[in-house]
Amino acid sequence: MTDNEATDFAVVVYREETTWEAELLPVALTEDLDGFIHALRQIPGLGGTIGLAAVGDDFFVAIRILGEEVMVFLSDVTASLDWPLARQVLEYLEIDLPDEDDDLDQVLPVGDMSILADLGMDEMELGAISGDLEAYPDEMLLSIGEKIGFAAPLERALDSLA
Repeated sequence: MTDNEATDFAVVVYREETTWEAELLPVALTEDLDGFIHALRQIPGLGGTIGLAAVGDDFFVAIRILGEEVMVFLSDVTASLDWPLARQVLEYLEIDLPDEDDDLDQVLPVGDMSILADLGMDEMELGAISGDLEAYPDEMLLSIGEKIGFAAPLERALDSLA
């Protein structure tokens, strides 16, 4: 999927009893943070729900809903200069947009770095995956899925995009 075609997608991942499930969400949610959060609240899951969105070849957003708590992570703050979803994440997190004049050649993740810590992905691992300049967003999300245990259902959901 990542060879030459950039595909935006939004997916919800959740546990049902002892197995992970993943379902595609409408691609329009890759441009609407509030709509994305609303959609995730509609899907109950043990341990909450995880929303994953990849936009272009540039970045991903992870959202975790645990009861009333909403945790948000953006893989690269510089994406906010070009993409509405990334800009909305910074607004949600109350983080100033980077200045276009700043030296923005480094990938800088923002948000809740411990969003997946209780599932086995610590802050350092999440930062390392986000900072991999050789990986596309879908590959980064699959790496996260491998570590936590939802790679197979995520891959099945993404295969339906092709």
